[in-house]
Order: sequence, then structure tokens, then C-alpha cells
Amino acid sequence: MSTSRLQPFGPEIWLADGGQAQVAGFRYPTRMALIRLTGGELLAWSPVALDGDLAAELADLGEVHSLVAPNALHDLHLTQWRSAFPTARLYAAPGLAARRPDLRIDVELGDAPPGDWPADLDYVLMAGNAITTEAVFFHRPSRTVLFTDLLQQFPPGWFTGWRALIARLDLMTQPQPAVPRKFRVAFTDRRAGRAALSRILDWPSDKVVMAHGTPVQRDGRAFIADAFGWLRR
Repeated sequence: MSTSRLQPFGPEIWLADGGQAQVAGFRYPTRMALIRLTGGELLAWSPVALDGDLAAELADLGEVHSLVAPNALHDLHLTQWRSAFPTARLYAAPGLAARRPDLRIDVELGDAPPGDWPADLDYVLMAGNAITTEAVFFHRPSRTVLFTDLLQQFPPGWFTGWRALIARLDLMTQPQPAVPRKFRVAFTDRRAGRAALSRILDWPSDKVVMAHGTPVQRDGRAFIADAFGWLRR
């Protein structure tokens, strides 16, 4: 079995699991994606903690050209990556600049991709949510959709005691990855959420990756439609 930190997930895309993050008393597993673009440069989506082994594997694959913060909650390791790759451009979802004024953000993602945006990738801002505006990405060569926090799944036994009860009530420990209840309630503008979801479902997706959950290996579009069925109604 490979001991590489970066595990292939399709053409020109790799996944790497990081350590655990403590948020509001809960432990979250972390996961990033690395994408090699057509020009050979690397894009790091939702970067995890950077250690020596991961840095060496990155160097073998190419030059890190872009960093992506897909929502305002995933900023934990951006300072470290900024220091390691000072010439990389940081693309951030709306809200991060206000939350992290110390962090230099090159481009805030808007409704339309920036002019220098690579053709390998598309994204949709999942607007209308009071917790965060998440940028959901689509990697065309691997037909993979990347969610950050809007879809989650924790294995049985991950939480114990009162945390297990809260996680169950929040739909975080379902048999299949699901939208946590807190994010469902936070869709104060459901019309905007449905419009974004419609664009996501237009992608010819096969796979789904999330930062906190088991990747979906096939029938990605049908899975997304089912997971967000409550929003479509």
C-alpha cells in the first residue's frame, strides 16, 4: 500500500488527509485536494497542515501556483502555505477578507470566474447561507465536485457523549454524506441556494469530494441531487 500523503483521485487530482481541527469543542478530520492544471502548475484547494513529507511530494509534482480558500471557515493553514509559497495567488470565497484582515488575498471569488481562471475548473458560489458563502468547485478532467462544509459525514464512534448526540441531531453521522441541519436552517435565501444548486447539477459530475466526509466515487450528480433534495422542494 502506498504511504504517499497525496493519493490519486482521478486525472490530475490528488487528495491528502491532514490532522484534526478543533472547532467549537468538536474534532474535525481535514482533507485537501491538489489539482495539476493544464499548464502544469498546481492548485491547492482547502490546504491542510503542510509538513516536510507533503512539501516534498508537492515539489515532485510541480510548482504551487494557486491557493484556494473555498469558504471563510477554512483558513487554518493559509498563513503557513503563504509563507511556503510566497508567489502563489490566494483565491478566497467571500467573507474571508473581513474575518482575516491579516491575510493577503489576491482575488475574492465572485459570481463569474476571474479573467485568469483556469479552464480546468469551474465554480459556483452557494449563496443565500447565513453561516458562510461556500464556493463549490468542479474539476473537469476528473468530473469531480468539491464541497467543503456543506456536505459532511463522520464515521460511527467518531463523537462520544453529548457531542455524539448533537452530531446525530445535526445529521453529521448519517450513513451517507449529508448537509448538516445547521447549514439547512441557515439558508435564509432558499431561492439563491436553489439557483446555485441548479448550476452545480448542470455539471457532468461522477465523483464528489468533501473536506469532512467519505468521497463519493460514482453517480456524483445523482448523489448531489439526493443530498440537496430538501432544498429543491
